[in-house]
Amino acid sequence: MAGHSQFKNIMHRKGAQDAKRAKVFAKLAREITVAAKEGGQDPAMNARLRLAIQNARAENLPKDNIERAIKKASGNDGDNFMEVRYEGRGPGGVAVIVEALTDNRNRTASAVRSYFAKNGGAMGETGSVSFMFDRVGQIVYKPAAGSADAMLEAAIEAGADDVKSDEDGHVVTCTFEALGEVSKALESSLGEADVVKVVWLPQTSTALDEEKAQTMLKLIDTLEDDDDVQNVFSNFEVSDEVMAKLSAA
Repeated sequence: MAGHSQFKNIMHRKGAQDAKRAKVFAKLAREITVAAKEGGQDPAMNARLRLAIQNARAENLPKDNIERAIKKASGNDGDNFMEVRYEGRGPGGVAVIVEALTDNRNRTASAVRSYFAKNGGAMGETGSVSFMFDRVGQIVYKPAAGSADAMLEAAIEAGADDVKSDEDGHVVTCTFEALGEVSKALESSLGEADVVKVVWLPQTSTALDEEKAQTMLKLIDTLEDDDDVQNVFSNFEVSDEVMAKLSAA
């Protein structure tokens, strides 16, 4: 396993987890508001809003929070938010892509640049590392959705490009352009997915030793802690041995 999925397995104290959860809720609500502002408040007619609500439910965002976020779109809350992408290199030359929703581009760019600089990396120009990734759609189902064979059959029929199944669940990958069509087809045969999202999938990975991996994890943690940052993608990987040491630390 590489990069971010490993990072998710590192244990944090409950207080830190609760604080992080509050930030996740705030970011999910912001995405809902912006999606509703841009495409209307009816999920049936607004694919981005529908996915935002679906992903919010998967993270257990309360229904009241979702409804409030949609209502905010009728005011000025979603007016000034811009979608921006930052690219750079982390420790060991790891490629990093940062997606943000911000109402102040200068503030966010300055903050992201400082995070890179303080954690053994440097922010680059747009396009400096994104060529090393494929922008694809991912549809995630829990293990109970079906067997690996059943998922493979459903994915092929839906027009997906790949599916990976393990004890944690099933991850279906398709082109970015086909995400709406594939997710709808899978929903017809398997029910609503746990998560439907657009991701930057690395074409190759960069191996890190324990020291650099620790710094890389700190960089990701710092980036994700920023209120403006929505998603962080990277291409690092570490060995199981190093991962065990970091998890025990």
